[in-house]
Amino acid sequence: MLIIRNAKIWTPACAGVTVFIGVVCYLTASQAAAQSNYPNKPVRLIVAAGPGGSGDLLGRALAHKLSELWGQQMVIDNRPGAGTVIGTTIAAKSAPDGYTLFQANAAHTINPALTRDLPYDTQRAFIPISLSAELPNVLVLHPSVPARTLKELIALAQAKPGQLNYASSGIGNATHLAAELFRSVTHTQMVHVPYKSGGFALTGVMSAQVQMYFATLPSALPHINSGRLNALAVTSIRRSSAAPQLPTMSEAGVPGYEITSWYGILAPAGTPAAIVAKLTRDIAATLKDPQVRSQIAAQGADPVGNSPAEFSAFISRELVKWAKLIKDADIKAEPGG
Repeated sequence: MLIIRNAKIWTPACAGVTVFIGVVCYLTASQAAAQSNYPNKPVRLIVAAGPGGSGDLLGRALAHKLSELWGQQMVIDNRPGAGTVIGTTIAAKSAPDGYTLFQANAAHTINPALTRDLPYDTQRAFIPISLSAELPNVLVLHPSVPARTLKELIALAQAKPGQLNYASSGIGNATHLAAELFRSVTHTQMVHVPYKSGGFALTGVMSAQVQMYFATLPSALPHINSGRLNALAVTSIRRSSAAPQLPTMSEAGVPGYEITSWYGILAPAGTPAAIVAKLTRDIAATLKDPQVRSQIAAQGADPVGNSPAEFSAFISRELVKWAKLIKDADIKAEPGG
């Protein structure tokens, strides 16, 4: 508008200005048309994890339904490594045109407290679109541990400081921090045994190499159902729809305890507001689809779906929570991790 007001009278001397205005108007109209037709080509969803895990399967469930809704393919791009930093960096540096999206998880808000000099700014590099799903961890024990309730486990740990050990799927991730929070609030001393992955950690507790593990619920459920693991409680504030028979940590004896894993969709900063609004609407609609909800529940998760403002506030709270816990527990990142 300012350019147009400045070009009040056309003369040969200002012909170049007139042409410039035309180009600006043409580009603006083209951009508006592109946004209104979004998406008119395949959309890439970067998942910072390997194929087959809960995050990958949740991303694929969402992508499949969005592809049907849009009539355009949504392509999953698995980019695991460095505690999700590799995939996050690729997403942060992608063009902000709506054709590259990023599925973040809890590591997105844990990494800033663990890793100095991340190659992106966790909050400024992205626009939150929607929190898509939350899933609790579950405290599981090898059947040989003489505790059948959470209160019995706490009593055992307090009676034998430093004699119980717990697995994690890596230093500083959610399975480790869930145990650290438990240790902190129950005033118990236990030995941390980090493994390279959740699969190895599960094997460790099932073979009695370690005694307990705050496993992801989907990975542990088959072994809980088979009797190879004893489950004491889930870490969410509400019972999980995937295992409603299990109490929450609060119900079982640790009031106020809450840690959940989560997945949500982000877009690179600068993505047009019209595209963000469309993504928010379409993801919300997708998360209400019975088939998608069933697929999410099969992974032990509960669908969410919220606004960019709500998701942004959630991320801010998570950053504060993890930073405090990591500082209080003096957790350091693994070398090279």
